[in-house]
Amino acid sequence: MDHFDIIVIGSGPAGEGAAMMAAKNHRRVAVVERHAEVGGGCTHWGTIPSKALRQAVKVLYDVRRNPLLREIRAGLHVDYPRLLTTAHGVIESQVASRRRFYERNQVPVYGGSAWFVDAHTIEVRPRHGDTQYISADHIVIATGSSPYHPPELDFTHPRVRDSDSVLRYHDNPFAVTIYGAGVIGCEYASIFLTLGCKVTLVNTQERLLSFLDDEIAEALSYHLREQGCVIRHSEKFASLEAREHDVVLVLDSGRRIKSDLLLWANGRTGNTSGMNLEAIGLVPNSRGQLLANEHYQSVVPNIYAAGDITGPPALASAGYVQGCHAVQHILNPGIQPHRMDLVPSGIYTLPEISSVGRTERELRDQKIPYEIGHTNFRSLARAQMTDERTGMLKILFHAETLEVLGVHCFGDGAAEIIHIGQTVMASHDINNLRYFVNTTFNYPTMAEAYRVAAYNGLNRLAT
Repeated sequence: MDHFDIIVIGSGPAGEGAAMMAAKNHRRVAVVERHAEVGGGCTHWGTIPSKALRQAVKVLYDVRRNPLLREIRAGLHVDYPRLLTTAHGVIESQVASRRRFYERNQVPVYGGSAWFVDAHTIEVRPRHGDTQYISADHIVIATGSSPYHPPELDFTHPRVRDSDSVLRYHDNPFAVTIYGAGVIGCEYASIFLTLGCKVTLVNTQERLLSFLDDEIAEALSYHLREQGCVIRHSEKFASLEAREHDVVLVLDSGRRIKSDLLLWANGRTGNTSGMNLEAIGLVPNSRGQLLANEHYQSVVPNIYAAGDITGPPALASAGYVQGCHAVQHILNPGIQPHRMDLVPSGIYTLPEISSVGRTERELRDQKIPYEIGHTNFRSLARAQMTDERTGMLKILFHAETLEVLGVHCFGDGAAEIIHIGQTVMASHDINNLRYFVNTTFNYPTMAEAYRVAAYNGLNRLAT
């Protein structure tokens, strides 16, 4: 039986982060992956394919609205199945890159499902071939999550899909109902709206994406409705009539919504089943998630859990740094927890959204004196040139010290330019609103929104 310093279960972002951190620190590390290729759900049926689809849809949208391409767009029609094929090349490239990471760093990948024999020993059960046993001083569980399937829904019906299987839907729907208005639901609402579908977005909460700054969430609601989306707030699932040619979603309120396709996007479940975790003292919660401390250490001291398996924020970017930190804590138990408050969120609607730090609601609740620096994208030269005028940048800062407390962006490129604010917030030396007015930004760029917003904020101060 081979023995390692660390075994990582799962090769998604959290698993890759853990494995690479261990390898770079000259530890013997092995990865167990139950699927045929590395990359996890993020690469194969989650983040990468859905964002590749979104990018293809955006290109189609940009062509249709560009007056210089009037002759081309007149006869332009691309259906949903054809757009899906654009993701295949991206997936293959990502898998090849990640496979090389493990090969170059001499990290063996064991193909099969992991079964805990004890807290140090893993039985690897491949689909074909002989079982193998491997052991390690420490184990990192990074098995990710899957779409939640309520037992009363038949997901084998061709018109009932989740966020994984919708990427294998080989038809061109006219009307789509999306149940669940979280990040995934809102992203797919944007995709199908841009394709020209009639979309009904059913939200179980009172407002969209309550974790966002209120102004940003309201802007998203407005733009979804402007594109024709019907949003139903505070509704609950009652039943579903899945028929040959359509589906009818029945809600507790009595409302019946008929469409060609139901996309169930309400919740995810941690991939903890079939691992014999209970035998080693690990009991997942009702959502299949594992409890872990601020260093991602479980109640079994030598076993760590990172990424979606631990619950929110359930971001690929966060999962990677969580996996890295888990291994850093194994190597040095005295390290400080990394700052989760500086992990940005990226929501790939059309236009996209990104945020880092605190919201106005949080600052009000904490009674922190704050002010706002704000700019609309329509006033920026770069936005006027690219005709991406929808959106805004919002900087929240301390009214006395000028410390930047939060940055919220809605519009094209939001997930890119948020990192400027993130960098400033992470630095004790430059975390001051005046940094943005004292720094030279390339012109014309979207990044100069920071300078405009900073001046706007300074002008608001009662000095």
